Amino acid sequence: MQNASDIIRTVSRHTLAYMLFSISEMFRNYDEFDPMDLLIIHAILNANVISVMNDPSLDEKFSSIHTVEPDAIKQGVSRAALSRFLSLPLETVRRRVTGLKRRKILAETKAGLIVTEQNAFKFGNNHELQKTNMLLLTKLLRDLKRAGINGPDDLRAPESAASTRKAK
Repeated sequence: MQNASDIIRTVSRHTLAYMLFSISEMFRNYDEFDPMDLLIIHAILNANVISVMNDPSLDEKFSSIHTVEPDAIKQGVSRAALSRFLSLPLETVRRRVTGLKRRKILAETKAGLIVTEQNAFKFGNNHELQKTNMLLLTKLLRDLKRAGINGPDDLRAPESAASTRKAK
């Protein structure tokens, strides 16, 4: 079995490649958008559906590629929270959000910003991007398996590595 540092390095390499390929595909699919705007949109999308992903019944209800979470159940996010999450200046977030609201991609609710269900650019419901993500995820899992990482139990540091770290 690999030691803890080897596992960390292996997982880091492969997950970084997955993230970069995913970002590249997102940029390719939405080439008319500035990369910073895409980052903000997708951070908001993620915040909008965290409560859905954490609720098994909602997660199942909206798991189909043909269903979109209705705006009414989306969890809003504030500009300040986005600024902190993305490590961007608050003024940058404010300015970008204003432009995205003008384009009717974002809406303001009492709970904060959401990516609208009916946005004309299919953010949150782009089937081609979802299918590409499945291919990229399959590649990531295959590459990790080839590296000897078959599941979460393989990510635990071996006992000897953990005790060596404590002894230092």
